[in-house]
Amino acid sequence: MPYEFFISRRYMRAKRKQVFVSIITFISIFGIFLGVAALIIVLAVMNGFEEDLRSKILGIRSHIEVTADMTGQMKNYRNIRHEIDGVPGVVASTPFIYTEAMIRSQRGLTGVVIRGMDTESAPRVINLGKILQGSVRHLDRIPETIRQKLPAADRELAGILIGREMARNMGLFLHDPITIISPAGGIATPMGMVPRMKKFIVVGVYESGFYEYDSKLAFLSLAGCQDFLDMGDAVSGIDIVVRDIYQADDVARRIQNRLGFPFYAQNWMQMNKNLFSALKLEKRVMFIILSLIVLVAAFNIISALIMVVMEKNKDIAILKSMGATSTNIMKIFIYQGLIVGAAGTLFGCIAGLTVALNLQKISLFVERIFNFEILPGDVYYLSELPSKVNYGDVAVIVAGTLVICFLSTIYPSWRASRLDPAEALRYE
Repeated sequence: MPYEFFISRRYMRAKRKQVFVSIITFISIFGIFLGVAALIIVLAVMNGFEEDLRSKILGIRSHIEVTADMTGQMKNYRNIRHEIDGVPGVVASTPFIYTEAMIRSQRGLTGVVIRGMDTESAPRVINLGKILQGSVRHLDRIPETIRQKLPAADRELAGILIGREMARNMGLFLHDPITIISPAGGIATPMGMVPRMKKFIVVGVYESGFYEYDSKLAFLSLAGCQDFLDMGDAVSGIDIVVRDIYQADDVARRIQNRLGFPFYAQNWMQMNKNLFSALKLEKRVMFIILSLIVLVAAFNIISALIMVVMEKNKDIAILKSMGATSTNIMKIFIYQGLIVGAAGTLFGCIAGLTVALNLQKISLFVERIFNFEILPGDVYYLSELPSKVNYGDVAVIVAGTLVICFLSTIYPSWRASRLDPAEALRYE
């Protein structure tokens, strides 16, 4: 063990008249502990939010969406799908129909987004999450055993799939009838234009875990939606899933070049650009803000070392008289600062990782104890507190903290190395 390290450890043990210096040292360790733990936990939560949000958005939504710019309808979509499936990087595709409408039940009226889906190809492209009741397959044809249980007037109706929150808000249950009202393509009557209205039977309830989708998005079969909107054999566009989501922009560019005008290929990063840009900006801002805790602790290290240097003037002078160089003296106080920094970083890293890896259990425990929801689903996009530890971020935090602690030791140790032994021992 270098004698400089041995002396720096001895200086960490306060004598009776140096208790105040020891308290400042303890505060420095605690400050670094708090800063490192907070950084690890907050960045894990931010990473968890980003990944969970991405997975939920890319579950319901596809990686690439191809639409027709001018008319909004794609009539020869089968040929277009064949062209798209031949583009390198494309895994699967499915046609869809998109429209905004209202649904009416006995509990009231609400606005919804209606998407027509091909039940054969859609499962390879989108993921609805959990099907709590019923089946997606019943959108095409309601089984005869179920039809026999319905009122005679409802037995020939088509099916609709709704989200859990929509079912709860509208008081709907499996196999209940609802009416969809669409202002698109109204019907001409002697009394003027009348919105399209049609009854459907709830054949399934899904839960994506994303409140906005569960409360506002309903699915019809492709044929049922075409019939309701009188679109013939046309669709609104084609959803595409690619092999690598981070290469979606390149694949979208190749699709755009192959199809040409009037088709437009848009990838998931473009469709959700504002949301993910805001998350990245928030992550950077939180990192900067929480790094200030570490900087405050570093200033505590500086003040503690300066006070130790003032207390140890006689010891420094004796060491120099015995042959210690200025470099040896600097090493003593650099080691002392690094011991403080390493202790705070180590304990902060352990605490931060422990909390981040068990955040979901901790949040549920807190909710049970205090009887409140940390993330109410009707306020936030997500209903659970996600966490994902990125060990690259942890390494950056640990390395950055140790560098800051090292830099904070330079000035006090340099002042100690400049001490003149004769001046320090003159009045001893």
